[in-house]
Amino acid sequence: MTAFLASVSSVDEARVVADIADVVDLKNPEAGALGALASDRVQEIVRWSAGRYVLSAALGDLPMRPHLIADACEAMAASGVDFVKIGLFADIACRSCIQAAAARTLEAALVGVLFADQAPDLTLLDEMASAGFAGVMLDTADKRNGTLLDAMSEATLCAFVSRSHALGLFAGLAGSLRERDLPSVLRCAPDFVGFRGALCEGHERRGRISRDRARALAAQIEVHAGDRASTKNRLRFARTLRATSIDRQTSGSASMDAQAAGVAS
Repeated sequence: MTAFLASVSSVDEARVVADIADVVDLKNPEAGALGALASDRVQEIVRWSAGRYVLSAALGDLPMRPHLIADACEAMAASGVDFVKIGLFADIACRSCIQAAAARTLEAALVGVLFADQAPDLTLLDEMASAGFAGVMLDTADKRNGTLLDAMSEATLCAFVSRSHALGLFAGLAGSLRERDLPSVLRCAPDFVGFRGALCEGHERRGRISRDRARALAAQIEVHAGDRASTKNRLRFARTLRATSIDRQTSGSASMDAQAAGVAS
């Protein structure tokens, strides 16, 4: 079973997809691959949702500075979204950023985003699992250079999903995906597939979201991934995974504190 994530930038766009998609993802397509919405816009969507929908939010294309990432995660989590998506760009500080985010973010579950078109370091999956992240996803950083499948083979995507599951992480796939890409990506059995451009008129990610396009994508996911009614029940997954991840993060933080105390003594 695979869930449907739809990226939106306003309450009006959220209204279009909320009863079709399983996860409503808050993102600013004008500000990069993981462009963050302004905090007032995020809060407006959270208020409108009133707990009725599963919400995720992109943190932005931030530099890999642990304190900066941790501050931004904490602030976004406090807005009331279920998941915070953190872009993990190639940098020696990536591991420190993962640990800093996990230590400071206890109000939402964390999802690490790796970029298939930037030679991602897949050993970071182990780091995220150890830190208590809920999930991980593969996306593309440069939307001008084709789709996720242009950046990475189906076999590699399937290996990514399998490894994530083995580590206890849920796994998502996104990156300029179109309806024609669904058979390939769904054979990898990801927990969700994410869309923005394919939802918009003219496949332009900054364009107007079409309800008809959202319905067509949902129908294709049903065809290729099984019964979405079951997926939806399971994919209130955010509620369970959010609680589980917060428990794991709290336990992980306590463990790190205990280790630090042992070293200090």
